[in-house]
Amino acid sequence: MFVPDPERWGPLPEEGVLGVRDLPAALDAVGLRPGDPVFVRPDFVVDAVLLQFALSPEFRSLERESRRNYATDIRLLLSWLWRRGVPWRAATDADLRAYKEFRVDSPLNPQRVGGAKWNREAAALTQLYKWAKVSPLPLDVGRRADREASARSSRVSWLTPRTWGLWQDLGLRGLGRDGAPLPGWDGRTELRNTSFVGLALSSGLRRQEAGAMLTFEVPTRRLRSGRYCHGQVARALSRSKRDRTYYTSVESVRQLGAYSESERTWAIQRAQQEGRYEKLPLMRLVTNVTHGPAPVVHWVDRDRVAGRRELSLLDWRERQWLFVEGPHGPEPAWLWLTEQGMPMLPDRWNTVFWQANQRCEEALLTPEEREIPRPLRSAAIRGKAPYATPHAARHSMALYMLIVLNELMDKKYGLTVADRRDFAQLYGDPWWLVKTLLGHRDVETTKEHYLNPVMHMQLESILAFDTEDEHGETDRTKDLNGLFAQLARETSGIQDIELLVDALPIAAAS
Repeated sequence: MFVPDPERWGPLPEEGVLGVRDLPAALDAVGLRPGDPVFVRPDFVVDAVLLQFALSPEFRSLERESRRNYATDIRLLLSWLWRRGVPWRAATDADLRAYKEFRVDSPLNPQRVGGAKWNREAAALTQLYKWAKVSPLPLDVGRRADREASARSSRVSWLTPRTWGLWQDLGLRGLGRDGAPLPGWDGRTELRNTSFVGLALSSGLRRQEAGAMLTFEVPTRRLRSGRYCHGQVARALSRSKRDRTYYTSVESVRQLGAYSESERTWAIQRAQQEGRYEKLPLMRLVTNVTHGPAPVVHWVDRDRVAGRRELSLLDWRERQWLFVEGPHGPEPAWLWLTEQGMPMLPDRWNTVFWQANQRCEEALLTPEEREIPRPLRSAAIRGKAPYATPHAARHSMALYMLIVLNELMDKKYGLTVADRRDFAQLYGDPWWLVKTLLGHRDVETTKEHYLNPVMHMQLESILAFDTEDEHGETDRTKDLNGLFAQLARETSGIQDIELLVDALPIAAAS
């Protein structure tokens, strides 16, 4: 279990929790902070040794999401060892080899993990055993035998543009497979959800980067072409912990404006009428946001105590406390709000995507097919319904931009293969441009983890759909949809509606 944020405790039973009457005060006295893990054994006893690990400088130095991931990975091993009667400190290298085999290779495990996931788990377990000074180490991520050589994440997936359209129609807009609205569809958050997806697909922002955006961070400055705007990702939200510029389409910004003027405004009005903001334990009312290369946010709290902090240093927790003065009183500066008018924390988008995936399955799979757990479904069944995650939008944007940049370079400059090679050496090729758009430090990260499906393809084969054939003729009937369909047929991991088992009338309209 994890220590919740103060505003998310909710009512506690009078008799207490785990034998503690005032649990928040007890956790605070121990030194636990929101987001810290508390390891509770199956016999409902808090593990005192693991509590000290959670408080250790080695563990505390990790980012909150990393601490959560590491704690989850450690819990899985602890549960596995407990069922076998093995204390975790007494586990041998043979025990950890058996655990690795179960997690990665065992056919008895229906939810096996890929190489990248196992290597992260190995890093978490290595940190635990090194902190506990267990010798010899039963597992060490630095040992080749304890790592997985194939470390490309199995969670990586790409959806072609028209498949995203289908996924949104079925999952977020409440349309049936025939393209007609479903009876009883409640679309109170439809515009919010589709606006988030539009922003993520256009910009390639990560879930936390897009999900913790403030209203005064929405891009407004257009590029010279007028089709794109640019904004700044705060270093406190980025994985690299450095500021970077991102670009998003004018259309996605228009969607944000429509959401802000409708669903968001209605949610704020309801919250103000019901006095929800007045009951918040913490509120910082923004009084000024300076301009310049390093904007600073100034605020006052309920006690009229003034504070300030550089905008790029505000993490997602601090951002949810920021409010601005609206026409009818204070309202959240946080862009994405729940129906109750409260900040929608970034991890809540996982639930939105999961529910949309469920609706796609309800529309496209038979009841018998839905009863089969997803990891056990055949490729034919999985291929019937699109499946998306917040991070899939980032991967899909990378694939789309690579294809488009290649096409634009070819058409704009009319380069031969030799010309392209020289041009890339002087100015950088489309791989480098996509790397820059994603904010990666190394282009190999972009190639290996984000664009693996097209790494094996030469540029001329990617563009073969729009080049002269052996007879000197050009097929003008093919377009980007045709190219994406071709990629989906030739590589794994790319979802395209052309490969769905059933022909869908809705597909043609997306």
